[in-house]
Amino acid sequence: MSAPELPAWLKALYPFAPRRFDTGRGVMSYLDEGSGDEAVVMVHGNPTWSFYYRNLVLGLRGKIRCIAPDHLGCGLSDKPQDFNYTLGEHIKNLRGLLDSLKLSKIHLILHDWGGPIGLGAALAKPEQLGGVVILNTAAFADTVVPWRIRLCRAPVIGEWLVRGLNGFAGPATWMAVTRPLAPEVKRGFLYPYDNWANRIATHRFVVDIPSGKGSPSDRVLAEVESKLGLLHDKPVRILWGGQDFCFSRHYYNRWRVVLPGAQADYLEGAGHYVVEDAGQECLQAINAFLKLA
Repeated sequence: MSAPELPAWLKALYPFAPRRFDTGRGVMSYLDEGSGDEAVVMVHGNPTWSFYYRNLVLGLRGKIRCIAPDHLGCGLSDKPQDFNYTLGEHIKNLRGLLDSLKLSKIHLILHDWGGPIGLGAALAKPEQLGGVVILNTAAFADTVVPWRIRLCRAPVIGEWLVRGLNGFAGPATWMAVTRPLAPEVKRGFLYPYDNWANRIATHRFVVDIPSGKGSPSDRVLAEVESKLGLLHDKPVRILWGGQDFCFSRHYYNRWRVVLPGAQADYLEGAGHYVVEDAGQECLQAINAFLKLA
């Protein structure tokens, strides 16, 4: 199960040797940089991949082991066309990877869908969990969904937009940032999502957004939300991009209520891809939070 060979331009931005984990339903690619049985696990969302965390991995791997998986259907992982791309399945895959690594302690960095996936996997074994860094995500039910995202989940037209025209990952490279991405960085975000088949998870994530109508993912999210109280005894750091059209201040304010003891920074000038717009601030804050500085 060797990792696919990457083009030179991408290796320059993403200078890692990804590893492979067989979930039984497809092979996940993941970064495993640094050493030790204590690690920081960086969980991405949609439509990104572990590339999103590349600079955090480079900045932290000399101090702590860094694990950054690509969910099935994303990044350099397999993109099976018959997989059930739902929240519960992504949680199972991540939990399986974490169990295989036999870590004594994990810290989490969570973004977008990485929030419910990462917490769903980690709170199954809360005794293993150290600190949690929250980056523009949610792990609770809510009805605030922007019209642009609702359009992408509409029957027929949504799939045509997302899989046919790359109408989710493509626009995200400029809508999710306040500082324009360099051309090669934009190219890196889009690299895994270059055709209809490879955009399957990008679309399925949008379709799977819990709607409160009793879907399997509604029930899984409710279970994750029911365990958020376990974080009251954990150190939590919130780093929030204030110019996020999707995870708006509404979600930040909800986290402040759910986790009133968390240390929080509202980074007014950063967008949804907060580690792109405020990379140095995030890296410095995470170093201090994990006591690595």
